[in-house]
Amino acid sequence: MAQMMISMPDDLEQWVEQRVVDGSFSGPGDYLLSLMARDRAAADELAWLQSEIDKGFASGIDPRPAEKIFADIRAKHLSLHA
Repeated sequence: MAQMMISMPDDLEQWVEQRVVDGSFSGPGDYLLSLMARDRAAADELAWLQSEIDKGFASGIDPRPAEKIFADIRAKHLSLHA
């Protein structure tokens, strides 16, 4: 496993140490790995969401009026749950 040295302000170092003392994490490295894993998951989710938005824009504009679109969605929902 790779190692990395980081510098941080004293108040953040105290925060990390308190999280370890509280028993939430086994050590500072465990805490930082947890934060990075959550950050990566959030970035992956955001990338997926942006991809879906891009697909929506690329699919074009539905020529139906909004009322017709919502009526069709309601009818489909009702038919699936009838």
